[in-house]
Amino acid sequence: MRIIPAIDIIDGKCVRLTQGDYAQKKIYNENPVEVAKEFENAGLKYLHLVDLDGAKVGKVVNWNVVESICKETGLDVDFGGGIKTEEQIERLFSYGIKQVNLGSIAVKDPKKVSDWIRLFGSEKIILSADVKNEMIAISGWQESAAIPITTFLRDYVHNGIEYVACTDISTDGMLSGPNVDLYKNILLTFPQLQIIASGGVSCLEDLFELNQIGADGVIVGKAIYEGRIKLDELAEF
Repeated sequence: MRIIPAIDIIDGKCVRLTQGDYAQKKIYNENPVEVAKEFENAGLKYLHLVDLDGAKVGKVVNWNVVESICKETGLDVDFGGGIKTEEQIERLFSYGIKQVNLGSIAVKDPKKVSDWIRLFGSEKIILSADVKNEMIAISGWQESAAIPITTFLRDYVHNGIEYVACTDISTDGMLSGPNVDLYKNILLTFPQLQIIASGGVSCLEDLFELNQIGADGVIVGKAIYEGRIKLDELAEF
């Protein structure tokens, strides 16, 4: 199982939200590039980078941070937040981004995203499924779409998706443990998917549990920034 530390960006700074609420914002570092370097120096290989400004307004905003992290580290970076066009995806790949996360656009324009899966390859696209009460949420979690998670995933499995990052919004930033049952059910229904679990990770035991059910990766955010899990522990895991 891949350990994927997270950096969320607002106004070029490294922040964390609680349950996706922009009003509950905590700044952890003015310089996200420094944070990415800390992850790399600790021996971690991956990074989940989110442009929260972009998610809110519907277009990538923090291009300079993305470019700097790709230039100044050797991390395998996946990026999400406001991606809406083929040109943006091509620009992100030109910077060195390894995979792009597609969330709101995947709900609003599934044909376009299915075309991108074929164009760029399924290994380059992560379907970002943000869930609240088993239903999909979009636009930086500010809107709810009336689509059950299983229906959403089934349609994309038919269109060749391999990677799915699933966030349970109710657990995100709460340090209360991940919704393991949600991921178990997804893997039972769609065993062919590579599931990346996100939201609620608070301790190493959570990682062992997600590893046991067969998650491909786990995104770890607030637990790192609040000192619940140390970087050397993550690197060892």
